[in-house]
Amino acid sequence: MKVRVSAPPVDGSANSALIELIASTFHIRKSAIMIVSGEHSRDKIVEIECFTMDELHQLLTKYSAE
Repeated sequence: MKVRVSAPPVDGSANSALIELIASTFHIRKSAIMIVSGEHSRDKIVEIECFTMDELHQLLTKYSAE
C-alpha cells in the first residue's frame, strides 16, 4: 500500500502523521499501530495488531474501491 503524508520528515512528524492516518482510516487506536521497519526512511513496514491478515486484506480492498 502506498501512502503519502504532507508532514515533513523531521523529529518523527511524518511517522506520527502516518500512524494518525492509519488510525483514523481504519478506526483503531494509535497504540495498535507500530512502525517495525523504516522509521528513518521513506519505505516503512507497519504492524497493526487489531486485525488478522484476512481482515486487513478485506479492509484494504474496501478502501481501495472507494
